[in-house]
Amino acid sequence: MTREEKSRVIEDLTGKLTDNNIIYLADISGLNAMQTSNLRRACFKANVNLAVVKNTLLAKAMEKAEKDFGELSETLKGNTSLMIAETGNAPAKVIKEFRKGSKKPILKGAYVEEAVYVGDDQLDNLVNIKSKEELIGDIIGLLQSPAKNVISALQSGGGTLHGILKTLGEKE
Repeated sequence: MTREEKSRVIEDLTGKLTDNNIIYLADISGLNAMQTSNLRRACFKANVNLAVVKNTLLAKAMEKAEKDFGELSETLKGNTSLMIAETGNAPAKVIKEFRKGSKKPILKGAYVEEAVYVGDDQLDNLVNIKSKEELIGDIIGLLQSPAKNVISALQSGGGTLHGILKTLGEKE
């Protein structure tokens, strides 16, 4: 690879790192061609972009990007795959689901909305992260709950009150 090609790759990686807030690093070495194809297919279905990258080029791109990746640069050893998504837990769910049939991919680390997670032991924490849409849905549900309780109490009480008035009206 010439210097010019390397600089183009670094610029491309820097752009990806700058433009995205959900970045996972995983080790997929040891997967055969069929397993790799299945992993790529699972990533595509989950709207996750998967790319194998060179550690040195990714490290230079991380330095150029205007984000604090913390200890993620220390995980750049061995085979590294870059997983980029728009939903914080999508890559973690793909990894966890795929590992039901294989020991790989192994999570090296993740950068999710300015938070850095390092190590495969963080996978369950990342799977449990709620997306922006899920959080908004939870908040709306919580806000609607008291109003629904008041409305149902008024409706049930109104029916009872109406029944009592009707009964009293019929007695006279």
